Amino acid sequence: MTHNPSSAHTRTRRILVVAYGVASYLVFLVAFCYAVVFVGGILVPRTVDHGIDGASFAVALVINTLLLGLFAVQHSVMARPAFKRWWTRFVPPAIERSTYVLLASLVLLLLYWQWRTMPAVIWQVDQPAARVLLWTLFAAGWATVLAATFMIDHFELFGLRQVFAAWRGSPRRETGFRATLLYRLVRHPLMLGFLVAFWATPEMTAGHLLFAIGTTGYILIAIQIEERDLVAELGASYQAYRNSVPMLVPGMRPRRSCPVTGATTDGFSGAAHG
Repeated sequence: MTHNPSSAHTRTRRILVVAYGVASYLVFLVAFCYAVVFVGGILVPRTVDHGIDGASFAVALVINTLLLGLFAVQHSVMARPAFKRWWTRFVPPAIERSTYVLLASLVLLLLYWQWRTMPAVIWQVDQPAARVLLWTLFAAGWATVLAATFMIDHFELFGLRQVFAAWRGSPRRETGFRATLLYRLVRHPLMLGFLVAFWATPEMTAGHLLFAIGTTGYILIAIQIEERDLVAELGASYQAYRNSVPMLVPGMRPRRSCPVTGATTDGFSGAAHG
């Protein structure tokens, strides 16, 4: 029996690609699960309300703003089509998405680790029924985030489908564009879920408020940039969807109305560019 070095090299390369994709996904799961307890202040030592103590308000404000800015820059720049075209000259296309997910997760872990305490209380809700309502909205927001990823393609969104396609040696499957379930109510249900989860709290500290304002500003700007890319890529089909489905608030109709055509998207806000 003859040994084919080329075949062995290809098999090893495919194993490494899958291992990298799975490892990146596991890091994402850690970052995502910690995000829930970080924002909710649940059972962990570092939260949005209680990070590293001892910094003055001004120092904490600068450091926390830089951490939010680092996430925003990484998340947006690496998601742009022009960057992807340049990036995949050095990174194999099969692991491009996994690399994006890994770096985004590592930046989040850095934010959790280095977040400074800003303890001043902006508001506090003590009425039991109101607290239950806010915690319910908090949980519903995170549930919406997770559900929205599966309403598009969770495994493609986080790079697993791409690495397993490379393992099989099959070409990438284009999912096209279609609107499903929550995506028929709003164009960005994933981002809506984040906004609800970030703002629904019975106790709003200055640190939490900074986090909520910073992430809200980023989301609103990122949606505009992402939708510009989607119109350029998908043309009339996405423009019709944009004209008929509200961006974030269900029932708030756009200025113009056109019928919705077709299918799902696969980025962090429901678009193909993360």
